[in-house]
Amino acid sequence: MSKTILVTGGAGYIGSHTVLQLLLSGYKTVVVDNLDNSSDVAPKRVKELAGEFGRNLSFHQVDLRDRPAIQKIFAQTKFDAVIHFAGLKAVGESVSKPLLYHDNNIIGTIILLEVMAAHGCKNLVFSSSATVYGRPKKVPCTEEFPLSAVNPYGRTKLFIEEICRDLRNSDSQWKIILLRYFNPVGAHPSGHIGEDPRGTPNNLMPFVQQVAVGRRQALTVFGKDYATKDGTGVRFFLYDTFLGSNESCFIFQNSF
Repeated sequence: MSKTILVTGGAGYIGSHTVLQLLLSGYKTVVVDNLDNSSDVAPKRVKELAGEFGRNLSFHQVDLRDRPAIQKIFAQTKFDAVIHFAGLKAVGESVSKPLLYHDNNIIGTIILLEVMAAHGCKNLVFSSSATVYGRPKKVPCTEEFPLSAVNPYGRTKLFIEEICRDLRNSDSQWKIILLRYFNPVGAHPSGHIGEDPRGTPNNLMPFVQQVAVGRRQALTVFGKDYATKDGTGVRFFLYDTFLGSNESCFIFQNSF
C-alpha cells in the first residue's frame, strides 16, 4: 500500500515541485494551501505533469490556522508524514508586519503539530531557511554554525525550529528533519511550473524572469561600490534542473 504525504504550501514554488516528485515516486499526496501567494493553477498543472499518477493528488484550499478544517482533513485521511512548506516569506514585509508573520508562520505551525500529534502522525519535514544563520562570519555555512536570525521572517523560522527541537526532546516518537536552504531558482523542464509569485516579487530571479517575458520593463540594479569586478552585488543561488530531482544541486554566483 502506498504511503500518503500531506504537503502544506504545496501550491507554492518549492512545494509544487516536491508534490510532483512525490507523485512520480508513487506516493499519494494531499496539498493544503491558502493560496495567499500562489495559485490553484499549480496543483492542476502538477496533476497533468504527473500523468497517470495525477489521480493520487488532492488539493484543499485551507489556512493552517483554521483548526477545524485541518482536523477534518486528518480525520478523513491517515497520513504517514507531513512536509511543511506553508508560510509567509517576504523579509521586508515581515519587518513592517511582524505580528502577521508570527501569527501566520508560528501559530499555523503549532496548530499543525498539535493536530498531527492528535492523529498519531509524528513524521515531519520542515522547510526552514538559511536565514537562521543570520550574518555568518564566513561562507559557505555548515550545519554547526551558530543560529541567529536578523529579521522577523528569519526569527519565525528559527522559533519553529526550536519548537520542533523541544517537541522531539519531549517525545522520542517524533522524527523531524529541518531543511535550511537559500535562494532556490529553476523550474520544471516543461516550463509549466516554476516561481510565479503574486504581486511584487521578493526575490531577484522572479524579477529577472518577469523582465525576460515582458511583464516588467527593466531590472533595477542597486549598489555600485561592492568589491566586485563591476561594483554591483553578488548573489548566490541553489540551482537544479528542477527542484526535488535526483540530480545533484550546485551553487553558482552572479553579479548584477
